[in-house]
Amino acid sequence: MRRLLADRLLRGAIRRAGAPGRLRFTERQLFYEMCRGLLPAHRLPRRIGYSPPTLLSPEVFRDAVHRHGPIDGLLTPLAAAPRPLGRHTPEPDLFDYGLPRLLVCQSHAVAEMLRANGIPMESACPVLSAAELPADPGLTRMLRQAGTATVYVLHDAGVAGLALPGELPRLTDIPDTARVVPIGLRPAQVWPLHLPHQPGPAGYAAAADPKEQAWLRRGRTVEVEAVPPAVLLRSVHRLVRGVARPSTGLVDLQRARHAGFLTWPTG
Repeated sequence: MRRLLADRLLRGAIRRAGAPGRLRFTERQLFYEMCRGLLPAHRLPRRIGYSPPTLLSPEVFRDAVHRHGPIDGLLTPLAAAPRPLGRHTPEPDLFDYGLPRLLVCQSHAVAEMLRANGIPMESACPVLSAAELPADPGLTRMLRQAGTATVYVLHDAGVAGLALPGELPRLTDIPDTARVVPIGLRPAQVWPLHLPHQPGPAGYAAAADPKEQAWLRRGRTVEVEAVPPAVLLRSVHRLVRGVARPSTGLVDLQRARHAGFLTWPTG
């Protein structure tokens, strides 16, 4: 019975993770889709702020994936490596152009997923992971050429994630004229979306408000991969491109963005 339930949950998770339009997704994103099938807390009203525990064990998930066999859309994990610019273009003056935006992800798997789904082309925004830093010197030059570029940071809702934006200048060369803008996740974003949390290091994060600090001291973290793939792609595109959504009366996009909040749509 346990196997039958796990296999059924996995089939539903595969359908949701790839929708709409055959999206590519990571193994952790598939895991969290399976968690939502087991405990559909995401159906609660947004006004009820709640981050459920992760009830699905990794062992049950891995066994179900093994029984299923090859999964369409599932990305193969790739090791982080330097990403030199200019390998795929004959333009000799590539580095003379200004680059107005760059996205740095805490998770290498998330960076790979965004690239696999076309975010760099769709949003005109290169995507790197923290593990791929320092950035290519040519990319830094392009940020400087833009004058007022923005380096967006996508991180987990945990002590390490909230600290990443402040650590970025130590990890790579960032022009003095560029802004570093964290776009999430934060605990305050997690609660209305009812994203499941994992145990994590307990500690203090300077960027967190008192309520978030109390949550972090309990040793909790929520991974970006807990966000449904389609929601993640739409949210990242809207924020790095500054595309406003129709107002819902709940969130002011521009104000939230300057405060370092990523405004996640509900579907």
